[in-house]
Amino acid sequence: MLNDELSQALNEQMNYEFYSSHVYLAMAAYCSAESLDGFANFYIVQAEEERFHAMKIYKFLNDRGRRATIQGMDHPKNEYASILEVFEHAYEHEKIVTQRIYHLSDMALNDREHATIHFLKWFIDEQVEEEAMFDSIIQKLKRIDKDSNAFFMMDAEFAQRVFTPPAN
Repeated sequence: MLNDELSQALNEQMNYEFYSSHVYLAMAAYCSAESLDGFANFYIVQAEEERFHAMKIYKFLNDRGRRATIQGMDHPKNEYASILEVFEHAYEHEKIVTQRIYHLSDMALNDREHATIHFLKWFIDEQVEEEAMFDSIIQKLKRIDKDSNAFFMMDAEFAQRVFTPPAN
């Protein structure tokens, strides 16, 4: 059974995932203001994904007989100097999420809470993908100039991105 400390930590992570959704919506708004609609779509999809993550924890808490508690959140950063800065900030944000998931996993391991350990494995795998994706985009952005055709090709590519929730 989930103890109070682990339950509270999962609630905090759920709320952080909701906050992450807001972070990415703020990034989308910045991109839209810069007329970079593809990049804006990228972050809108990212926001949907983060909300999905939060709801996954919400459901897990309820399935384990614990109450999900929704809390307020800080204001996300809204101003950036460049699209590269937006992606660098997102990458740093994902690194924080990874550390938070690792902490939860350590707590579950210490408690020998096997259902939570199994549940968190999905998030660990997801974080590997998230960090790799942002790192790859940052490396590409560093190689191209904002005014180049490659930049506009990236914008067009990101306009096609959609969120498809995992089947399991």
